[in-house]
Amino acid sequence: MILKIANREIRRLLTGKIYWFCILIAPLLCCLFFLSLMHEGLPSNLPIAVVDMDNTSSSRSLSRQLDAFEGVEVTAQYADFNRAQTEMQKGNIYGIFFIPRHFTQQTVSGKQPVLSFYTNNSYLIAGSLLFKDMKVVSTLAAGSVALQTGRAKGYSDRQVMASIQPVIIEAHPIGNPGLNYSIYLNNVILPGIFALLIMCVTVYSIGIEIKERTVPDWLAEGKFTLIPSIIGKLIPQTILFFITGLLMYFLLYVVMQFPVHGHMAAMLLALFLLIIASQALGVFMIGCFPTLRLGLSFACLFGMIAFSITGFSFPVDAMYPPIQALSNVFPLRHYFLIYVDQALNGRAFFYSWHHYLALLGFLIMPVFILRNLKWSLKYIPYKA
Repeated sequence: MILKIANREIRRLLTGKIYWFCILIAPLLCCLFFLSLMHEGLPSNLPIAVVDMDNTSSSRSLSRQLDAFEGVEVTAQYADFNRAQTEMQKGNIYGIFFIPRHFTQQTVSGKQPVLSFYTNNSYLIAGSLLFKDMKVVSTLAAGSVALQTGRAKGYSDRQVMASIQPVIIEAHPIGNPGLNYSIYLNNVILPGIFALLIMCVTVYSIGIEIKERTVPDWLAEGKFTLIPSIIGKLIPQTILFFITGLLMYFLLYVVMQFPVHGHMAAMLLALFLLIIASQALGVFMIGCFPTLRLGLSFACLFGMIAFSITGFSFPVDAMYPPIQALSNVFPLRHYFLIYVDQALNGRAFFYSWHHYLALLGFLIMPVFILRNLKWSLKYIPYKA
């Protein structure tokens, strides 16, 4: 019975161009786009302007030090702050480094001059990276002044450095030592897009049956039993989605050589559970709103919210407690935590088993709407 429905679904897949686009072409295009977009790991040579009101050898040296950073490129120098501000408002530059008048004179005389920097945080990543680099340059300038002052007072370099930096900090990033944004982001963004497409295809495959009034033919293959009819319809899609997921993993972990410090089998299991969990949610969505338009709207809204609530862009622990609880109803959240444990940190399976179980738990979701879905398939006429 299930095989008959699966064969029927295979014939529909072979003749439906939209299925091939959503199952194979769109995920792979997204992979190529995002991997090429962030192939350097971090954005580099972000344009900024320096407003040098002092115009001395010391201030010009400070500007050169800033330009030496890999992520920064000093594209313009102005003697007027308003002009630099206009360029930043136009989007031509992402930041302004402001050196005040008499900077060198005040530095030598110990009057604590103020270095100012401005970043356009409408572009969050660019603004954050520029803020970090300009802060480092400002700190180095302050350390240089303190070192020169200490030498003038007769202190040794060792004594001065102990005052400037009493505690030396060594940073050892685990899992992603190069701080490569592509490794961190693409391993969640791409599965998130993949899960969104899975939900949409699941909703579409059932919703189009309602729209085209082919529900009786579909259910007849399953002897009008809804659960086998749904399973038979989704099995071919599951196989094709898993093959596409394997191609995505090939690009991530073989071509790009992103790290997997744990067992690859654990990530493959997470991929499979993400697929079937997303399909289960798709069935739940079309059961709640048994029209193609509303079902797809629900799937798109749910899938897009997942990117914000999963925790890879903003920590879930910093969200309001109700939002923290709500994040667990998104499969991408559990996949993300599995990825962090298994791929980045290489922890034992024991520490992630409950997230695997949570993904498996999404299979219960369609049970709550089976009666409503079956009644809608049989008695409610399609409405656009």
